[in-house]
Amino acid sequence: MGTEPPIITLKNAKLTFGIKPLFVGLELNISKGDKICLVGRNGSGKSTLLKVLSGVLEPDEAEIYIEPGLKIAYMPQENDCMSYNTLKDVVLSGIASGDASCTYQADILIDLFHIKAEQAPAESSGGEIKKAMLARALVSQPDLLLLDEPTNHLDIETIEKLEDIINSFAGAVIVISHDKMFLNRVSKKTFWLDRGLLYTNNKGFADFDAWQEQILEQEIIAQKYLNKKIAEEVEWLHKGVTARRKRNQGRLRRLEALRAERREQIKQTGSVNLEIETGELNSKMVIEAKHIFKSYGLHELIKDFSIRVMKGNRIGIVGPNGAGKTTLLKILTKKLLPDSGSVRLGKNLTEAYFDQNRMTLNPKKTLWKTLCNEGDHIWVWGHLRHVVAYLKDFLFKPEQAEALVSTLSGGEKNRLMLAVALAQESNFLVLDEPTNDLDMDTLDLLQEVLDEYEGTILIISHDRDFMDKVATSLLYMKGDGTIYEHVGAYTALLEKLKSVSQKVENKTKVKNEVKQEKQNNINKLSYKDKRLLEVLPEEIQDLEKQIEQIEKTLSEDVDLYTREPKKFDELTARLETAQHQKEEKENLWLEIQIKAEELQNC
Repeated sequence: MGTEPPIITLKNAKLTFGIKPLFVGLELNISKGDKICLVGRNGSGKSTLLKVLSGVLEPDEAEIYIEPGLKIAYMPQENDCMSYNTLKDVVLSGIASGDASCTYQADILIDLFHIKAEQAPAESSGGEIKKAMLARALVSQPDLLLLDEPTNHLDIETIEKLEDIINSFAGAVIVISHDKMFLNRVSKKTFWLDRGLLYTNNKGFADFDAWQEQILEQEIIAQKYLNKKIAEEVEWLHKGVTARRKRNQGRLRRLEALRAERREQIKQTGSVNLEIETGELNSKMVIEAKHIFKSYGLHELIKDFSIRVMKGNRIGIVGPNGAGKTTLLKILTKKLLPDSGSVRLGKNLTEAYFDQNRMTLNPKKTLWKTLCNEGDHIWVWGHLRHVVAYLKDFLFKPEQAEALVSTLSGGEKNRLMLAVALAQESNFLVLDEPTNDLDMDTLDLLQEVLDEYEGTILIISHDRDFMDKVATSLLYMKGDGTIYEHVGAYTALLEKLKSVSQKVENKTKVKNEVKQEKQNNINKLSYKDKRLLEVLPEEIQDLEKQIEQIEKTLSEDVDLYTREPKKFDELTARLETAQHQKEEKENLWLEIQIKAEELQNC
């Protein structure tokens, strides 16, 4: 959209928190119809930049041009709607006062996203709240839409709906997201915020890796003779990014081998009678679940599910929001009892459980003390690591080790929580939505850490790219209690589900078309035939009455033939005529009825 004049221009923007400038001299242009992804490490200022563009936050310095009358809608990353009575009130709060024309749009969005309109935010899941916040941003039909991590907590169905909305959206969009596949599908332009500078690429996120590497190479060359310290920092960043990407292919080959191994395990399990095994679990067995049922009220979450999880399996749990993914995870780890069925865990399991909604960090502690309360080394997976070196593994700078947790951005806190969880001694790792709010580099790092992990992993995530690169198999929860195990990539599973759904839709469509055709065929009868179908039964009934009356007269007056031969002949003739007419009309009605049925069945 380069030919379009800018609707927003930002020049020489500066913003400082404390003594550290977040960005200096930042410049950008946004044109009508731009589909922009804003990427960068956690803490680089992405969310802050959206707040500046939305007017929520004033920069220290900046020249800002905003097209007169421009309507901007901003969806923050944080949940800010607990003060509303219902989710519908949340959606309606996106409509400017006095603008009643958008009220109908609220109903459309509530229906599109299947929002539980009358439910209170305090009683709603993260996914329900996120859908309401999305609808609130969209309801005013803005000229510029600013979305900060919109896919967090959303299921695949809703994410795909959002992709369609953005792709058909007439205005401009800037989106921050960790979901690589989502960004590939919606972005046509990229802003990369890195160490206070904003780089612009007029291509979507699919081109980001090659573009980023090119910029880093140029920086290393430019800084090599000017500033050794900066050059070393850029080179370290570049080597880390490049090395992880080069290892991707090797990791994917190993993942395919693990998937092949899982297929063989499922085949072997299929030939075993689970009911007769009552002894100790095999040393390689991590979980054995038999015929699990779980329901809440009339809602069946899990129906007759059995599985064996072996050492080294990496099993992802996927499905729509509310399908029972976390419930299944808790049952398989024996944190929740099923209504019926049994779960056994292998011996000597040491579990590490990550759930970013339940893990807490002490804001008054330093990063160092959070990881290592005493001394300067921590024990990580059989090795002693210096706390600063371990923090560097998670992309924290050495000087951040003594910083307070309260100074971290939301994404940096999630990165630290991952570092805490992964530092725990374990051979069984349980991750509930670990990818929310993580930046791209941290996601790459997490994939690398999980690839090197020698234990067993259970993961819940909606991130398609992440699951493609981590999970050996997937448990798909449809939402009706059935659970299906798919060995392979998440994207392949989604394509299979779409194919099945399309076949069902086609069958329904054909059935409806046949039904309509039958109705149309009935309507193909001529007006005369339709009229005869209506009147012939009455005419036949009248003739039957005449026949009955004549037959009664002839049978009661036995002397009529000798006494009044002329009248007798007349009645006999009338009887014969009536019987003949009745037979003709019955045959005609039958012919038309058969014709109608043939048309209906063709």
